[in-house]
Amino acid sequence: MTTQTHLIHSRRFLPLFVTQLLNAFNDNLFKNAMVLFVVYQVYQSEQEGAQFSAIASAIFILPFFLLSAIAGQMADMRDKARIIRMVKAAEIGIMLVGGAGLFLAWQGTMVTTLAIPLMLLALLGMGVHSTFFGPIKYAILPQHLHQDEVLAGTGLVEAGTYIAILAGTIVAGWIEVEWAALAVLATSVVGYITSRHVPPAPPQGEIEPLDYHFVRASIDLVKRTAHDKRVFLAIMAISFFWTVGTVLFIQFPPLAKHVLHANKEVASLFLVIFSVGVAIGSMSVNALLKGTVSARYSPASVLVMAAFVGVFFLICRQWPQLPEGSLYDTAGFIAMPLAIPLLLALLGIAVAGGMFVVPLYAFLTTFVDKTQTSRTIAANNIVNSGAMVIGSLLASGLSAAGVSIVNQVLLSAVMCIYSAHLARKLVQAERAAQAI
Repeated sequence: MTTQTHLIHSRRFLPLFVTQLLNAFNDNLFKNAMVLFVVYQVYQSEQEGAQFSAIASAIFILPFFLLSAIAGQMADMRDKARIIRMVKAAEIGIMLVGGAGLFLAWQGTMVTTLAIPLMLLALLGMGVHSTFFGPIKYAILPQHLHQDEVLAGTGLVEAGTYIAILAGTIVAGWIEVEWAALAVLATSVVGYITSRHVPPAPPQGEIEPLDYHFVRASIDLVKRTAHDKRVFLAIMAISFFWTVGTVLFIQFPPLAKHVLHANKEVASLFLVIFSVGVAIGSMSVNALLKGTVSARYSPASVLVMAAFVGVFFLICRQWPQLPEGSLYDTAGFIAMPLAIPLLLALLGIAVAGGMFVVPLYAFLTTFVDKTQTSRTIAANNIVNSGAMVIGSLLASGLSAAGVSIVNQVLLSAVMCIYSAHLARKLVQAERAAQAI
């Protein structure tokens, strides 16, 4: 904890930490304000709400799949701090478009023909923005931090990300959509200002030409990364974890409205608890590992996560029904006998998930050459986003086929079990490498 406190006060870390925190806050403020408005105010059926939530998630994730290879090359071949400032400047323009969509939605002007398309276009833009920012926020850490600070820095970045997600989700659930339009624009401006204080991070290896053929570059990048068994297994395990997270996040708003009969503030509360839990898990595993990069707690953590998903499913199945159109407010929801067990199960899912994933991210920046860290993170983003897009499409397809949201929760538990298998193989590879 001393190391973490030291990092927070260090110029090597603080400007990057604040910039990435504002990035995660704005992503989630905008996305959740949009999804909650559409699910609660535009589409009235469970199927339509679930499909829109899945489509929005897929649109945001798609740029990671298509552009991560170029983003990774650029981050390794150019000054990382300069790229951060460029993408944060672009965010201001993106949020002008997104804010216009939110404002039109608030006015009720051409909601389905103009407001929603503008919001989805901005969401796509934020996906592109985060694709280029994502490899840097982890890859820059070994360049600015000492070896024994990398795990702590990774944990702080991960925990800060989820605290920002928490804040963005709370704000999205509790303010009116017109104020959200102003907030996303203001946050993008502040994010650009903080980005200008990130210390220079010039390329550390030989400058190579960029390959702009994104399909070829993506395939080559993943192939090159896969030669290290530990890194490859970490990427695969992280991918399945984020597929689980994507499916759960897609389900939360329509599940809250149509299964638990709760208003949008309660839907926001679910996302808040999930974010707090992952932040707790991120910090806890760093304390357990005492600064050592190891995946030894990951298999058990994700199995515990699967168990909590099962409990969450069973409670949802037992939830009492209300007349159509009736929704609990936050106080009414909390007063329900099953509400506290449901929220504790959700918290357990998130804490276990945070303990699972943080050491795996540390693997990606520790066991590769520093000249390759951005491209390793980019390869991770390609595989992660591909799995998450598949998860989004699967959730959308199951909804279109009439599979209830509650039953889709079981899909997450099954994916947790496979993630545990991958994490166990990673631990075995880790021990084999240590024995050499």
